[in-house]
Order: sequence, then C-alpha cells, then structure tokens
Amino acid sequence: MNFNKMNLTLNEILILLAIGVLAGMISGFIGVGGGIVIVPALVYFMGLTQHQAQGTSLLLMLPPIGILAVMNYQKAGNINWWYGGIIALAFIIGGYFGSKISLKLHPGIVKLVFGIIMIYVSIKMILSGYNSIKQ
Repeated sequence: MNFNKMNLTLNEILILLAIGVLAGMISGFIGVGGGIVIVPALVYFMGLTQHQAQGTSLLLMLPPIGILAVMNYQKAGNINWWYGGIIALAFIIGGYFGSKISLKLHPGIVKLVFGIIMIYVSIKMILSGYNSIKQ
C-alpha cells in the first residue's frame, strides 16, 4: 500500500468512513477519545503501522488536541492525510448520533459498554504486541 496515495478505492473510502462513524459514535456515546477506536482500526483494517495509525489519528484530532504531537509524527513521515481527513468528517456524524443514543440510556449501561470496549481493545492490542515481539 502506498502510504501517501491520493486515489483511494471505494472500498478504502467506505472502511475509513465506517471507522470515523464508529469512532464518533463511541466517543459521543461513552466520552472516550476517538484514538481508542481509530488507532486499532487503522492497524487492523487498513494495514497501517502502529506509528502511522497514531500519527493519522492525531491528525484528525489536531485542532482540539495535539498540534505539536502531529508535527512530530509528520516529521517522521507517519501521517496519512487522506485517511485522517475522511475519518474526521465521518467522526463528526458518528459523534452526533453516539451522543444522542448515550443520552437516552441509563448511565450504568453506558459505563458497562465503555468497560467492555476497553477490555476488548486492550486484549486485541496486547495479543498483537505480544505476537509481533515473538516473531
């Protein structure tokens, strides 16, 4: 995969939009930062390295969070501007709907969903890191 390619396939665009909507919904639903969803999704579904995924995730959160961190990742060549831009647009939509859903539910249910997502993502990241060290 050419990391800086500009002509994305329809399939890639749909995956990026799905990542953005899902991250936005989870962020709006349980208040987590999108990186908890976006980084693993870019690694597992788009084939980015951990650093590329982190840099791209920071790009879409740039205005509110990390301009200096993004500058460091950009200098190291670890940002995909196209992926970050598409996900950022979809993230807005997902955030809107996720917050609407969350506000209709009991806080205990939201807390439970948050915990389950954290456990799932943690196990996936731990196993992936362990397997990459073993090789």
